[in-house]
Amino acid sequence: MATTLSLLRLRLPTLSQKSSHQTHSKPVDLPNPARSTISKHSIVSIHPERLISETTHLLKSASLPLTALTLPLLLLEPKDALAVDGEFGILEGRTFALVHPIVMGSLFFYTLWAGYLGWQWRRVRTTQNEINELKKQVKPVAVTPEGSPPAAAPPPSPIEAKIQQLTEERKELIKGSFRDRHYNAGSMLLGFGVLEAIGGGVNTWFRTGKLFPGPHLFAGATITALWAAAAALVPAMQKGNETARNLHIALNGLNVLLFIWQIPTGIEIVFKVFEFTPWP
Repeated sequence: MATTLSLLRLRLPTLSQKSSHQTHSKPVDLPNPARSTISKHSIVSIHPERLISETTHLLKSASLPLTALTLPLLLLEPKDALAVDGEFGILEGRTFALVHPIVMGSLFFYTLWAGYLGWQWRRVRTTQNEINELKKQVKPVAVTPEGSPPAAAPPPSPIEAKIQQLTEERKELIKGSFRDRHYNAGSMLLGFGVLEAIGGGVNTWFRTGKLFPGPHLFAGATITALWAAAAALVPAMQKGNETARNLHIALNGLNVLLFIWQIPTGIEIVFKVFEFTPWP
C-alpha cells in the first residue's frame, strides 16, 4: 500500500503537466519551488481510467514485484492472541484463571487428609489381625483337678497385657468412623479432582487459544489417571483382597509424590497469569 501511494505521488505531477498543456490552464505556483506545479483544473481533468492504467503499467515494470514486498510480512510470526478475543468475558480473565491453582492447592492438602483417614482405617483392620495372632500365643489357664479355675487369678502375662492394650486402641479407632470418612473423602477427591483437572485445561484454552504440552500438563493428566485407577480398586478391596488394598496405597502414594513435584511448575504458571492476564 505504501509503495502504491508513493508511485501515485510521483506520477501525478507528470499527468497533471500533460493535462495542463492540453487544456491551456494556468499553473498555480506552490510555495516550494522544487515541487511541480499542479493546477486545480488539471487535477479535475485527469481521467480515472487512464490513471489506473498507467499506474498498473508502472507497477508491472517495477524492479521489485509486490510478492517480494509482501513475502516478509507473511514470514513474520503472529503474536499469540486470546482464543475468543474477549468473547467469554470473565472466563478469560485473571479471576477465573486463579480458580484452578486455588482448588488444586486445596485438593493437595485434602489428599493428605484422605490418606490419613485411610491409614487409620487400615489400622483398625491390622490391629484386629495382630490381636488374633497374639491370642494364639496365650497359654491356657491352669485349672484344679476338679476342672474349676484357681481361686486367685494369676497376673496377666505380657502377651495378655498387649492384647488388652490393642483392644482398647481398636475401640477408639472404631469410634472415629474412619472407614466411612475415608470413603467419602476419596469420592470427593475423585469428583472435584477430575473436574478441576479438565477445567484447568479449558481455562488455558480460554486465555491463549491452545494448550502447552509440558511437565505440568503431563503430571496433571497422570494424577487424574491415578485417581481413577485407585477408585477402580475399591470393589475388590471391599471383598478383602489384600493385593488390591496394597496397590491402592501404592497408587495414592505415587499420586502424592507427583502432586508435590507439580507444585513448582504450578507456581510458575500462576506468576505468568499475573503477568499476562488482566482482572477480572
